[in-house]
Amino acid sequence: MIVTNNFEEQYLGLRLKEQRLYTDEEVRSLPEIDISHPHYTEWQIRKSSCNKLVEYLSAKKRELNILEVCCGNGWLCSQLSKIENSKVKGIDINKTELLQAKRVFADIENLDFFYSEIVTKNTPHEKFDAIVFAASIQYFSSLDVILPFALELLKSLGEIHILDTNFYKPSEILAARERSTAYFQFAGFPEMKKHYFHHCMDELKNYNHKILYNPAAFVHFFTKNKNPFPWISIYNHA
Repeated sequence: MIVTNNFEEQYLGLRLKEQRLYTDEEVRSLPEIDISHPHYTEWQIRKSSCNKLVEYLSAKKRELNILEVCCGNGWLCSQLSKIENSKVKGIDINKTELLQAKRVFADIENLDFFYSEIVTKNTPHEKFDAIVFAASIQYFSSLDVILPFALELLKSLGEIHILDTNFYKPSEILAARERSTAYFQFAGFPEMKKHYFHHCMDELKNYNHKILYNPAAFVHFFTKNKNPFPWISIYNHA
């Protein structure tokens, strides 16, 4: 029997209603998914982000120790593990999907999963070349808590990568919160609003960062089906 925490119960209940819980076979194939799936379009975005990240890290052509925070069912970890000379670890407090990740990807030798929050003693005691937050930074209330901790886990030339998460202008935050609150209420999981946070670019001003992909850039203005999320890298070096 899997013992869940309150957040996990709410989170999994919502994901089930949204049809975001997947079979082992589906997880093994992600980000590829049948065109008839209700989240097919979303997975095209996730696939694009994944491919760009894998290409970027592969270009470093050296051994890489990679950590994904809030790895869920582990699909992205499995893709990152295909990078030559990589070692990948995924952490999450969602036991149900974490156990699925362990089961589905048990045969990948350079991939491990751990039950842990990044800010607890259960975090792997080692340094990483890359720490990835993919569609997950919104579950942390303060970037000024989570980012300094993540930077402590980086090697001297390491990087944090934030993908597939909205970042708002300060003037947009209140409306975004109200939309999320209304959505969680409508979905039947009002408590989720306590676990979901809205961040803005201004919160990154004290960090050595670069926007590797900006959906608002003029060059993407006329692009159809563009990725709506920025790709942000935070560096542990000048």
